[in-house]
Amino acid sequence: MKKFLIGLFILGLIPQGFAQITKTEKLSEIVIVATNYKYLNQVDNKEAAIPVDLLQRKVATFDLKNSDFYQDDYDSYLISFFIPEGKILAAYNKDGKIIRTVERYKDIALPMSIVKSVAKRFPEWKISKDVYLINYHHEKGAKKKYKLKLENGDKILRVKLDAEGTFL
Repeated sequence: MKKFLIGLFILGLIPQGFAQITKTEKLSEIVIVATNYKYLNQVDNKEAAIPVDLLQRKVATFDLKNSDFYQDDYDSYLISFFIPEGKILAAYNKDGKIIRTVERYKDIALPMSIVKSVAKRFPEWKISKDVYLINYHHEKGAKKKYKLKLENGDKILRVKLDAEGTFL
């Protein structure tokens, strides 16, 4: 019985001894290049709706040089990105940097600065529709604008605001 228990004990230790041997593998290098960081810095809004943020990141990380339609002959490329909530038309140079974008989003979650500004100026009105517009240019920066449709019973009012909530 004693030999049997010692044998079981030794058999139990053998797999653990082999488990300690590890193979080392050399991994390939990964180079991360932030070519469109200026675009993301300009259009980034901390309170932006999730679909807006996701589509903007998709545009910024798009790899133009590895796309099917890339050719060295052209100086710029116009590429459209669509989701149900909005769309972006982006112009890239031949190096893959964003030159300019035109963005339009419909009926997205509005930032609190916009909601508070509208509620302060039009307390009895409710926001029925909204459109968020962004025009980005790599030299001029980003211009952000909200177009809202307000309703109060049968009355309809259309207003425009900038990103800070100032009426235009």
